[in-house]
Amino acid sequence: MFEQRFTTKPPEHGTGLGLSIVKRLVREARGAILIQSAPGAGAKFTVCLQTLT
Repeated sequence: MFEQRFTTKPPEHGTGLGLSIVKRLVREARGAILIQSAPGAGAKFTVCLQTLT
């Protein structure tokens, strides 16, 4: 799901770049993405970032 061009939408509705860009930005920030998914219920994405002090 994080691969570029992965999408479940029809061709005229998006490029499939969204999650791959988010993954790259979160990784560069040394964060993590947690995913919870259930059939018929969709998916929940939680982005965890560290605070700098």
